[in-house]
Amino acid sequence: MDATLTSGLFLPLTSMLLASAVIMGSPGPATVSAAASGSAYGFVRSLPYVTGLMSGTATVLALVAAGLVTALLAMPALVPALIAVSGLYILYLAYKIAMAAPLDNSQKAAPPPGFGGGYLLAVANPKAYAAIAAVYASAQFGLASPLVEAVIKVISLAAMIVLIHLLWLGAGMVLARILSDPRYGRVLNWIFAVILVASALRALSLLIR
Repeated sequence: MDATLTSGLFLPLTSMLLASAVIMGSPGPATVSAAASGSAYGFVRSLPYVTGLMSGTATVLALVAAGLVTALLAMPALVPALIAVSGLYILYLAYKIAMAAPLDNSQKAAPPPGFGGGYLLAVANPKAYAAIAAVYASAQFGLASPLVEAVIKVISLAAMIVLIHLLWLGAGMVLARILSDPRYGRVLNWIFAVILVASALRALSLLIR
């Protein structure tokens, strides 16, 4: 990639990454659940679940890039099913997080959610499709090759998916460590559980407007 192309790409690429940080990184069912898992189970024990979230979100990104999301949204009957699956799992996850033992009692805690749960939540979350599609479609690099432009978008947004989820996971873990008293840890888990359900309800309200 020559210097002229690189310089011409810098501003639109930077704008896309900043937009993705705001839109994709804002509180939502997936990001809040990453922080909640970090608070309830710690960084290492949460990695399988958060890896599932990242993989599921990357799958949504691939569907958007391939244009398949248009076909998905053209079948309205599928949207309520996605909402139902996502909502039920979020309620289950919120319950597990609220009931989880504080971090200093992690050996006594029930097993944390795994890869499959994170993947399911990410691919069944209609908000993810709308957010990623908005960022992907609004970014225009003006490259001669649509394929090269698509590859750059996918690689850049995939990197943002990993970074955003790891930051939310780390934030939840750090907050739990600061509030190291088990009583505070239990309250924090409940707060995250409530925020998780609230973020899901907010996402649902935006979808049905």
